Amino acid sequence: MSKPTPISGFPEWLPPQRMIEQYVLDRIRTTFELYGFAPLETRAVEPLDQLLRKGETSKEVYLLRRLQEEAGGPAGDSGLGLHFDLTVPFARYVLENQGKLQFPFRRYQIQKVWRGERPQEGRYREFLQADIDIVDRDTLPAHHEAELPLVIGDALGGLPIPPVLIQVNNRKVCEGFYRGIGLTDPDAALRAVDRLDRVGPDQVAELLVGTAGATPEQAKACLALAGISAPDASVADEVRALGVEHPLLDEGLAELVAVLETAAAHAPGLCVADLRIARGLDYYTGTVYETQLRGYERFGSVCSGGRYDNLASSGGTSFPGVGISIGVTRLLGLLFGAGELTVSRSVPTCVLVAVPDEAHRPEINRIADQLRRRGVPTEVSPSAAKFGKQIRYAERRGIPYVWFPGADGAADEVKDIRSGDQVQATPDGWTPPAADLRPVVG
Repeated sequence: MSKPTPISGFPEWLPPQRMIEQYVLDRIRTTFELYGFAPLETRAVEPLDQLLRKGETSKEVYLLRRLQEEAGGPAGDSGLGLHFDLTVPFARYVLENQGKLQFPFRRYQIQKVWRGERPQEGRYREFLQADIDIVDRDTLPAHHEAELPLVIGDALGGLPIPPVLIQVNNRKVCEGFYRGIGLTDPDAALRAVDRLDRVGPDQVAELLVGTAGATPEQAKACLALAGISAPDASVADEVRALGVEHPLLDEGLAELVAVLETAAAHAPGLCVADLRIARGLDYYTGTVYETQLRGYERFGSVCSGGRYDNLASSGGTSFPGVGISIGVTRLLGLLFGAGELTVSRSVPTCVLVAVPDEAHRPEINRIADQLRRRGVPTEVSPSAAKFGKQIRYAERRGIPYVWFPGADGAADEVKDIRSGDQVQATPDGWTPPAADLRPVVG
């Protein structure tokens, strides 16, 4: 068999990286549950027409084909595709199970997704997301939009990673402002402004004139709004200073200020209003979020989401919601690439029990079992080599302690192979220091 070639965009972490990933996921999962979110997992595939509801193109979707079909044959299940985010599957799940759910329904979902895009640093074709959503029947109070940044701040703030900054906007602010200056196609204006970071203000002004029907003065006003950023309620004063009035603008500013003030009370510096942020042009209707990892701003958002009112509806009943998603693989890929995250050892094992000879292996297994029952990660040496070789085996694997069973009635001893310290011990009484019990991520 020839040497395998890696497939671009499908990351496979080494064991130390996987342990870091598990540590991160445990922290995220624990935080989600502390805030009352219940776990959920949905199927990997969805009908293609449902996947494209949010405005993506079919080129981004991995289609499902029957395994037994010949290449170039009929499409088979080509109407199904692997989901590229968790929002559409969740909306479908809510509709299918609405009679079994208690509303407002709070769910978290940590699951792989697939997107057919060009792989690059921090962007993958297969990646892990960690989502939370709050969905209600018919109406969803705006205070939920202020809650989600707090969850993310707690989840990511408890990790040994650079601090994050959550940029917040409200689609009602943008739409109300555009309507207030007389634009009749606010969606076109929003699409133009959404390209500000990519093409710059001059080209955005041209787009506003050419696609949104703006006059040069209206385009100038749109860019002035997009340039506003503030960490507190002063954002409303800056917007009002532009002299534009509209009821939807007032509503959006009130909701935006509520998010900022709630975040400031819980975690000062966590959120900032940034009126360039658009997100999900086809379905977000209120607050929108993007999260920058400080020092990695050039890579864009690592956690995003927003308020949606029209993604899930059945007959005359709608299910408005607000959600936010952590790009776990994206976040870790950037930090791994920069050498930012390390783990104290490359295996979970804390103790290696040495084997003096194969005849004693049953006795050695009993020692290992006693240690494991007390929560000490333990493995037994794979061979009865000389103790020096067994110690070197532990060193290569990063195992900090080697257990030596006593011979001819002598007491057992355990050795810290980093310091050389060796003490007498019993498997039902000895406990390693807390810092050594599990690998430490830093």
